[in-house]
Amino acid sequence: MKISFEDITYLKQGNKKQQAAYSVLTSNRTLLKLKQYDPILVGTVPINIDIENSDLDIICYFTKQQEFEEIVTNIFSHEKGFVIDTVLSENGEAVVANFTVEDFQIEIFGQNIPTKQQLGYRHMIIEYGLLNKYGEIFRQQIIQLKKKGHKTEPAFAIALQLTGNPYTELLKFE
Repeated sequence: MKISFEDITYLKQGNKKQQAAYSVLTSNRTLLKLKQYDPILVGTVPINIDIENSDLDIICYFTKQQEFEEIVTNIFSHEKGFVIDTVLSENGEAVVANFTVEDFQIEIFGQNIPTKQQLGYRHMIIEYGLLNKYGEIFRQQIIQLKKKGHKTEPAFAIALQLTGNPYTELLKFE
């Protein structure tokens, strides 16, 4: 099945956690509030490999970092546990905000890179393709590796018996 990840309505037909994520994101208008930054929900929840403590990862594209930080702070600083920071990622500086809404940890990750070119999106699309290719047993294997403490990309690397840096090795599947 082909999913358009830019529009979260696919979550309505998903599992309970996906439906709850849809409800939280729409009732709080989270993505709508970030619309000018081309937000996309990425990570494990959209592709159904989340575990109990998985958060909702929203990537954004900004051209003016300070403005993005200020707007995210103005919009979300009232949320429980709100923190925002600038971090150095693989592709340069990024702004990361974390907070909790209802039962979900939410992370907003902004970079001066269009969202569909960011690693979070690219990895998710690759992982989604691999899950479709290898099926339910493979999906369960990924979930079990994640429950044992492996991050998503290393879990895929283990399941696929990849050697080297799992983050760069997965990109070879593009």
